[in-house]
Amino acid sequence: MIDARTYLRFCDEALVAMRDIVVELGDDLANRRPDLPGANTPFAILTHCLGVTARWASTVNLGEVVPRDRDAEFTASGAVADLATDTDRTRMSLQDWVSRSVLDEPPASPTHDREDWYAATQGGVLMHVYEELAQHRGQLELTRDVLLAGADRTTP
Repeated sequence: MIDARTYLRFCDEALVAMRDIVVELGDDLANRRPDLPGANTPFAILTHCLGVTARWASTVNLGEVVPRDRDAEFTASGAVADLATDTDRTRMSLQDWVSRSVLDEPPASPTHDREDWYAATQGGVLMHVYEELAQHRGQLELTRDVLLAGADRTTP
């Protein structure tokens, strides 16, 4: 088992990398959907990650409800500066949520989905948060690459 500080460094690295990608893309490209079936915008991917983090680390683990509209996460758009601020706020909140989690205890508001085997303990829930961040970081990196390749082809 890793300690909370190490865990948070992994999560923070993923969140900062995603935040920086969206900021570097700027408002136009960050809100653009690649021309691929089922693709999401970079803005939506990061918005979804913030929702995942709050839901699982706070709502599920600690029983402190953070409002979330999962469907709206995938259609979210807006100014990247605002999303960067939201990301930094979530990073700070995650530190608090992790500090109050008891890794071998069950979550305060467990899911009732039998497929959520990882949600038997608060430690498992936190590992799920990192799993989602790592997975979506890769998705965001590929999405960025596709969008930049398309932008390069349209530049005179």
